[in-house]
Amino acid sequence: MGPGGGGSGWPLAGTLLVAVAASGVAGGEDCRGGVDRNGSWHPGFDCEFLTWGGGTCHQRYCCQDPLRLLTGGGQRHCPAF
Repeated sequence: MGPGGGGSGWPLAGTLLVAVAASGVAGGEDCRGGVDRNGSWHPGFDCEFLTWGGGTCHQRYCCQDPLRLLTGGGQRHCPAF
């Protein structure tokens, strides 16, 4: 079978990657509250369906790119104040 044929497995792998990434922030708010680089507090927020909290400890936003995911565990390690 040629490239991209039925047995390539890439669509399934991509779907599983998105599902695993999204499940990491499935409960409650997707992005926890935290401080930015200037020390200003920003409250947590929820992201829309099929998006999740991404960015860095100091700049958080909703995204669809699993490589920019900021997991709940990663957010817990960010400075709170």
